Amino acid sequence: MAVDTAAYSEQTDIQRDITEMVRQFADEQIIPNAEHYDHEDSFPEPIVEQMKELGLFGVTIPEEYGGMGLDLTTYAMIVEELSRGWISISGVVNTHFIGSYLLMKFGTEEQKQHFLPKMATGEIRAAFSLSEPEVGSDVQGIKATAKKGDDGKWELNGQKMWVTNGLGSGVVFVLMKTDTKADPPYNGMTWSTTEKEPWAEVNEGDFAGLDVPPKIKKMGYKGVESTELVYDGYRCPHERVLGGEEAGVGKGFVQMMDALEVGRVNVAARGVGIGERALELALRYSQERKTFGKPIAEHQAIQFKLADMATRLEAARLLTRKAARMKDAGERSDLEAGMAKLLASETGKFCVEESFRIHGGYGYSKEYEIERLYRDAPLLLIGEGTSEIQRMVIGKKLLQRHKI
Repeated sequence: MAVDTAAYSEQTDIQRDITEMVRQFADEQIIPNAEHYDHEDSFPEPIVEQMKELGLFGVTIPEEYGGMGLDLTTYAMIVEELSRGWISISGVVNTHFIGSYLLMKFGTEEQKQHFLPKMATGEIRAAFSLSEPEVGSDVQGIKATAKKGDDGKWELNGQKMWVTNGLGSGVVFVLMKTDTKADPPYNGMTWSTTEKEPWAEVNEGDFAGLDVPPKIKKMGYKGVESTELVYDGYRCPHERVLGGEEAGVGKGFVQMMDALEVGRVNVAARGVGIGERALELALRYSQERKTFGKPIAEHQAIQFKLADMATRLEAARLLTRKAARMKDAGERSDLEAGMAKLLASETGKFCVEESFRIHGGYGYSKEYEIERLYRDAPLLLIGEGTSEIQRMVIGKKLLQRHKI
């Protein structure tokens, strides 16, 4: 029961074909199996294998590296459909996509040749690591360090937190401080592409010094692992500094801010997707459930909820696609990406809660899908910057653009 008005969605033929394919995949493979993997909190390996076959890990990777070479707007449409099925599935490709973006935008040709073909097929998946146990929104406060040794390698030490795909990934894009005395602090931050053994809790050999503690237990967003990463003497070759030492050392913060624009579009698309699924469930249940001799959909109170859900959802979808299209056009979209992330994540949570209310007591039962959505949606209010941080970003950018 899709509610998007396709005739007015401004999709190209390619975009329409891809989103229809992904929607069918979500209807047939993701939605029927999500409850099982959510309940077991187990990695949905069969679904991920099918995603590899569909080429979903290489959507934005250029064709010369084995990908599809599609734009951010198309990718956002795909993420919306995957999230409509289950946001944990979109999480499997989320940090992978950001890692590939960093490589495509800032990586050396050797780094691209080494990683992108394997990433395009899903042979290896990427993780993206900023946060630490005591550091979230204030990225400049990170404590993990990278220090260059006499042998030319960088020694990485520190603890990272909330790393999606932290265990199953084959490469982690990690932000470290390479100059602890830099003033301002953001001038002393650098990205490293740290390779590891997928699914290994303790890495050995060339990857020794990187351990993955047991995955973090969460209220929702299950199936895809969120972990800590402990770097303790990990030796990172100099050629694995993102963009090379000359171009990459000290440029980590600027590169991060660029990547966050696409990351926030990504999260916005996830908010639209989960919100759309919540609306679909509400529309179906409200026409099936009867009270006082008629379907509850005929009660004005319910119709008002449905109206608010659909209206906010359509606005969030349009703003998300605008931010994506601006980025594709080579324009800065920090303001628009922040707006999209703020509106879409709050809208996703709003739609889920309203659908939960429409379901009444059954919404609290695990027999109904809305219960899972109710646990999953709050993640979007936090990931890629909280709603409060988005408002700070939006306010500052507005003042910068309209300075008197």
